[in-house]
Amino acid sequence: MTDPAITGLASTVPDTTGPRRTPLTQVHERLGATLTDFAGWLMPLRYGSETAEHQAVRTAAGLFDLSHMGELTVRGPQAAAALDYALVGNLAALRPGRARYTMICADDGGVLDDLIVYRLADTEFLVVANAANAVAVAALLRNRAAGMNASVTDRTSDYALIAIQGPRSADILGPLTDASLGDVKYYASYPATVAGAAVLLARTGYTGEDGFEIFARPQDAEGIWTTLSKAGADHGLVPAGLAARDTLRLEAGMPLYGSELGPNMTPFDAGLGRVVKLDKPGDFVGRAALAARAQAAPERALVGLVGQSRRVPRHGYSVLWDGAACGTVTSGAPSPTLGAPIAMAYVTAAVAGEAAREDAAGRLAVDVRGRAEPAKLVPLPFYRRPA
Repeated sequence: MTDPAITGLASTVPDTTGPRRTPLTQVHERLGATLTDFAGWLMPLRYGSETAEHQAVRTAAGLFDLSHMGELTVRGPQAAAALDYALVGNLAALRPGRARYTMICADDGGVLDDLIVYRLADTEFLVVANAANAVAVAALLRNRAAGMNASVTDRTSDYALIAIQGPRSADILGPLTDASLGDVKYYASYPATVAGAAVLLARTGYTGEDGFEIFARPQDAEGIWTTLSKAGADHGLVPAGLAARDTLRLEAGMPLYGSELGPNMTPFDAGLGRVVKLDKPGDFVGRAALAARAQAAPERALVGLVGQSRRVPRHGYSVLWDGAACGTVTSGAPSPTLGAPIAMAYVTAAVAGEAAREDAAGRLAVDVRGRAEPAKLVPLPFYRRPA
């Protein structure tokens, strides 16, 4: 299954004199978006009210420009073997047309990036990396594929990536595509047309809602965005920026690289040990360290916190147990859905167990600018979409 969005395209060299502009930057400017430099890209932070954008995704649909994400192709007879050695997941077992969430780790098991890998054909994969890490991930994949019959190509400049997320996404997208959306499974991808343009259509996302991600040629991006916007106007669709995307993923308990994930954390620390396939054939980078970590008693745990006051726990704030520091907030924000401040935090394993007890009230807090604000430990995620 070859991705039509990359067939016959030539890689381009990006402008390095300032933040890179996506194929939709002019659209965002016309919409009056607040633009910000994010991972070297000029991206929309919000178009108006980030709370309204968040709520639109939860109740109707939001339209996101994700063209800053890195797209890397791995091709060749040993592409699957190269990825199995480079990454913690079992990519050889992935069927063409399906996708998998996975990670690339260092020798010591630390997370270097979290990724989604789409298998486009028996010998062709699309690896989607975080914007800030794309160049480094490409270099690591090339290094780890050395000596194998597999090539790694950075194709980020050859893609625009548009996401439509929310419970009305399928209703809006359905009439605009030749794909039968009812047959598009979660974490699957299909060559399709959207608004008359050839794309790779995937049922993936980072909001906790149903939705689709559309990998398109840059020259088709504005037409697809405009057509989706017009079709969604009567369904409550709004453009949504990075701020809403962050609160949506936080409510859904989805990790962010640089916050919940990083080189000093293993997948097991983040409660994501399930992505590490220690039983896959052959060796992979980090196997020994991760196997040892899988057997060891956890020293810390990633937990959810709901603030009991209006003050918001933020990244880097200390978590307190009986007044003493026991961990650190990794992400925090007001939750439009819960109507309270929420946060994810790493705390000691002992506190994670104690704070979950019913008699723990009043013992857990977050140091918010010198004041201990009470918090309650809750299971992650904070929000699950209705079945």
